[in-house]
Parts: sequence; C-alpha cells; structure tokens
Amino acid sequence: MISLIAAIGKNNELGKGNALVWNMPTDSQYFRDKTKGHTVIMGRKTFEAIGHPMPNRRNIIITRDKNYSAKGIDIVHSLEEALVLVRTVPAKNDEIFIIGGAEIYNQAMSIVDRLYITHIDAKDSAADTFFPEIIPVVWNEVSHEEHQKDEKNPFDYTFSVYEKF
Repeated sequence: MISLIAAIGKNNELGKGNALVWNMPTDSQYFRDKTKGHTVIMGRKTFEAIGHPMPNRRNIIITRDKNYSAKGIDIVHSLEEALVLVRTVPAKNDEIFIIGGAEIYNQAMSIVDRLYITHIDAKDSAADTFFPEIIPVVWNEVSHEEHQKDEKNPFDYTFSVYEKF
C-alpha cells in the first residue's frame, strides 16, 4: 500500500518558502501517528526543512544531487528508485507514506492507493507550493472527521481519507 499524507488549504496550499503554511498541532500529531513505524519517502527540501531523520520510521530521501549524504537515511535519485528500494528491502510494515514536497506529490499522485488529507478551512494567498487536485472521479472519500478550531489549532479542519476507485 502506497499512501500520501498532506495538510492543504482551501486552494490546495501546502507551503511557502520551504515551510508548511499551517501550524496545526493536532494535524502534526495525526501525521506522527499515521506514519510511525512506516517508511516515509520525501524530497530533499522536505527533509532539510524537517532537519533530521524522522524517528521510528525508515526515511528515504529523493534528490537529484548524486553527492548528497546524511546520516540515518536512504538516498535515492527518483521516486521509481525509492519504490524499488522499498520492494527489495521491505520494512516490517507494508504501508509506505509519501510525505512531500509538492514535486514529489505531483509525481506520486498516479501511483498511490490512498490519500490522508487534512483539509484546513483557510486560504493563504502567500503560498508558493500547492497540492495536486483531488479529482472526485478518481478518488473516493472513505473517511471524514470534522474538527473545530480551538486554542491550539487556529482553523477548522477535517481529516479525510481517500482511496482510488
């Protein structure tokens, strides 16, 4: 199972300046809970924005830089190479998570089986990276959990899970 996980705004905003647009602690916890114990695949910029390998996960980084190195991660040079690596050296858990950034999301949309999307009820006109469109004839929403903003989370939000038809 290959899954993709992201938090997006009303206009599919993801980030700006190589950082997330939204600071939503409940979404961050949701992300940690869903990906813990699994393989995560991300682009180099996303990895560098995080600043370290994500604990309790197998970290695979995609970069075009053939000389790139960092401790505690597997380095590949394409999404296809990442998927070959996962299949040849499988982790104990079979769900693989694509966690960003925008370029990797765009490449992965046609091959993933499931989307874990946090829909943030807000817009950010300064965003410079966007999530691909979730096309209803391709994706079926199988789970929908609405939440109201609170003292820690400044916007209403919904956890949605989509699966391919």
